[in-house]
Amino acid sequence: MNGKNGLAIVLIGCGALILFNKLGWHGHGLMSYLFPILMVVLGYIGLSSGRKVIGGIVMALGILFLLGKLSGLITFILAIAMIGWGVSVIRSNRAHR
Repeated sequence: MNGKNGLAIVLIGCGALILFNKLGWHGHGLMSYLFPILMVVLGYIGLSSGRKVIGGIVMALGILFLLGKLSGLITFILAIAMIGWGVSVIRSNRAHR
């Protein structure tokens, strides 16, 4: 798949999400992720086409916005990782006794 087909797929997907939102299907907050993901994709396209400065800026902003949207999920995963790490430390301490 070349860059034009990839861009066409992204445009079709974005248009479909906007249309579904206008028709009443909100996708449970999926629309709020559309703009940051679109920025990341456009930044990647800019980087791959040789426009490194503007592509990097757009991609970095998109990633920052997306991290803000995903902060709840990241916190949830971090909490599970901390619990798992704590359990493994307790198990390893019991094995050394």
